[in-house]
Amino acid sequence: MLTAFLMSLLTPLSPVLPTTNLANVPNVTSKIAQAPNQRQIVLDRQEMRPLMGSLDEVPMFNSNSPEIVQTEGILLSAFPPEGMAHPKAHLNFPFQGRFDLFTHHISKAPPPVDLRTLYIGAIAYNPTDQPVTVDTLLAASYLSQPDAPFYDAPSYTLNNDGAMYRGPGDRAMLDILRGRRQDIFPAQIVIPPKQSRMLMNVPIPVKELDPPLNGRSGLSRLRSDGKVYVATLALYARLNADGTERAPNLGEWEEILKKGELSKPRDVVPTPPDLTEGAFQYSRVAGIQIGSQWFGNLTDRDQSNTLSIPKSGESYSYGLSLLQYGTMGTGQVQTAPLTVRYPDTAYSAHGNYGVQYNLTLPLHNPTTETQTVVLSFQNPIKYDKPVGGLQFFEPLPDDVFFRGSVRVKFRDDNGLAQTRYVHLKMRRGERGKSLVTLTMPPSDRRVVQFDFLYPADATPPQVLTVTTKS
Repeated sequence: MLTAFLMSLLTPLSPVLPTTNLANVPNVTSKIAQAPNQRQIVLDRQEMRPLMGSLDEVPMFNSNSPEIVQTEGILLSAFPPEGMAHPKAHLNFPFQGRFDLFTHHISKAPPPVDLRTLYIGAIAYNPTDQPVTVDTLLAASYLSQPDAPFYDAPSYTLNNDGAMYRGPGDRAMLDILRGRRQDIFPAQIVIPPKQSRMLMNVPIPVKELDPPLNGRSGLSRLRSDGKVYVATLALYARLNADGTERAPNLGEWEEILKKGELSKPRDVVPTPPDLTEGAFQYSRVAGIQIGSQWFGNLTDRDQSNTLSIPKSGESYSYGLSLLQYGTMGTGQVQTAPLTVRYPDTAYSAHGNYGVQYNLTLPLHNPTTETQTVVLSFQNPIKYDKPVGGLQFFEPLPDDVFFRGSVRVKFRDDNGLAQTRYVHLKMRRGERGKSLVTLTMPPSDRRVVQFDFLYPADATPPQVLTVTTKS
């Protein structure tokens, strides 16, 4: 399971796939022939629409590089550089009010084999002359082992009890979606003037594991009533007099913050976003992004308050976590911008890990016939320029591109309010199953609310599809 975990989290965002110009194919599902015994690419002719709405202005501290941590040091520091031994490791971005803290890192025993427990710390400093209170609104942080192993799972599981998750990113995002604060996070931290406090001090153990590697993902939604500086740091466990391990204390975290360098090994260097030739490397994120949630009211046009269902037998889709060279023919990039970053890390928050999508679909049946409407979550083959629809694989490959839970709220055909959590495990090029099926009489109006947080163990983009059955 751990090997699967490492491969899953270390695989970079899927490369730009070469696509065939399919602009003139008939308006029907068609297959693109491949060599014998190879899977086929199937084209479903339908409309791809840009996602209405936008990201909010809430800053997110995004600590995801280096993903594999094998040395003590600084993961991401938004502290001022003055007085620091390595000023370039500090990006000088103060937080005040609402902000998020996202972390996603792996401990792999460095050679020669060092099985000490790696700790990930998040430290906050109050530079003011008054106490500052940091409220933890929601928070979760989980290990791959033993908290959330990558066992196999069905492609579709009703998850109203929250018991289904595969991987730490999946489980942490599910907790936030369900409005939870894990017990390891205090509800409130008061930071005295000119002092620091730990927002997080959590282990990633590897000693009992084969191979000796483990990962941890987490997200906290925080609110500060004054200015604070935040950093994430890596330290190995300290030893007690009897040889047992202990967590680093505040003084030890403060020392590595002031004297430490950026942790290693560094991830792949990103491709400049204006480069148009050759391979494109997204790289991992270490910076402050602007945007925590995407709010969108999906309607026929900007001034409308309804979303007309597709014609009988047709579909339209909205991209989710669209990114550079993966706009699915819409030209839309949803990636959160980074206001500060390290030069050898991603130029923007590709993948929107930890971002919540809050989408409202005010469905309307304008026809004179009763229609059956299906809402589904799909994982088509990634492309950039329009190809005339969505492309899927037959048969499906083994590689999993999405593990996570989504939530849908709607009124069923009996007029009863429903809230449904669904866990999805989507392979690359997979169509997906129905999240909601509605029988809509003529002139019927039905609002569907769709929500999810993009999990760290996934590869974008995906799409939300509305279909009217023929």
